[in-house]
Amino acid sequence: MPDADRPQELPARLLTDPEMINACRVRDFARVFRLVKTKAGIYPSMIARRCELTPSRVGEVIAGRRQLQHMDVIERISDGLRIPGHLLGLARRPWETPQALVVTEREAPQQQPEPEQQTAASLPGPDVDGILALAARTSLSAATLEAFRSSIEDYWRRDNQHGGEALRPAIVGQLRHVVGLLKENRPPSIQNGLYGIAAELARLTGWTYFDARQYSQARAYFTEALQLAKAIDDRQFMANVLACMSLQATYQDKPADSLALVTAAQDQARSSLGTTPRVLSMLSMREAFAHAALGNPDDTHRAIGEAHHHFEQIHSSDSDPSWVTYFDEPKLIVDTGIAHGRLGEAATAEPLIADALRREDRSNQRGRAFHSFWLARTQLDQGKLDQACHTATQALGHASTVASERVSGHLKEFYGQLEPHRQEPVALAFEARLRELLAPVSGSLRP
Repeated sequence: MPDADRPQELPARLLTDPEMINACRVRDFARVFRLVKTKAGIYPSMIARRCELTPSRVGEVIAGRRQLQHMDVIERISDGLRIPGHLLGLARRPWETPQALVVTEREAPQQQPEPEQQTAASLPGPDVDGILALAARTSLSAATLEAFRSSIEDYWRRDNQHGGEALRPAIVGQLRHVVGLLKENRPPSIQNGLYGIAAELARLTGWTYFDARQYSQARAYFTEALQLAKAIDDRQFMANVLACMSLQATYQDKPADSLALVTAAQDQARSSLGTTPRVLSMLSMREAFAHAALGNPDDTHRAIGEAHHHFEQIHSSDSDPSWVTYFDEPKLIVDTGIAHGRLGEAATAEPLIADALRREDRSNQRGRAFHSFWLARTQLDQGKLDQACHTATQALGHASTVASERVSGHLKEFYGQLEPHRQEPVALAFEARLRELLAPVSGSLRP
């Protein structure tokens, strides 16, 4: 069956639905097919086509007159409906592995380069690299794991400063390397550490794709990170990945999926004995984002209150995971403002975002650009045209130094909001500055 005929994915709210999970676990395909029909809009005729079954056979299954037990049929259902293999008791399906992690045979070059085209500094090919790695391989130690973790922290720092586009090849290369190391037998402490590092690298790769608005690739890597964390039962990190996927769903205008994913993240976090108040605070704020995207003010305000309550419980002695330390007080405040802004409560949002910006780490160029455009939007929503254009002009300096399609998207949204005021002098000045600063850097930022 051609890939183009298959659905790319089922809604996250269906894949995280306890009824669907249970139906898949016991392979009750009558319930599975009914849920796919009612909650994903995939009707029996389409189920039949995608799973290479006859319509009458699908009808008999739904009616309870036939059971599906042959492994090849179950695999076709998994592949056709994009149900992850582990839900049906199968091995990981080929389409669940991000393409970047699939090892393919290298084709021999059709023609060798001319001698004069080669340089004295030519690098050895991947095959030679592999041979050298085998020859030099030694047992890993705790210090090696710490070196991996330090490199991940450095990737995150540079991602905040410049965006992840240029970093991604290095991150993916290190991810492949660590995944290769997982194939060898090592002491449990080292092996579990490698799984955790691979999960962090997969999440970071997914984040760089999310920031580039390449959502399908981002989801593939986030899913890989989820599976790696699950292998060592790291529920806090699973919650972290699900929270990333929830945030992505808000950008894809899928607020119901966003809420389902962050709810699953909170369930994972609460089931872990070591979950810290900072983690719970971050997850509550992501829940607020989901409710705000759904337009539910009461639930948004409740989730914001819970985020602040958890944050107040933080102690310096807490053993926070390194991946949540970014969620400090300025981040809590700016996210609170953004949640209010999503609800249209601009007067409440503006002072919160402005206060957080004054306290935010100045090396975080992407965050400052992102938050500045949010501040400008809340000012414009209140009719403060001069102030909004001044804030947005200041944000251009940050945006021009960061390769981030996500920041570019917020810039374009703000520019679109200026449409009714396009002939005003301050709007014209902003547009002139925009073209001057950003056109040489990235044509995609041009209005």
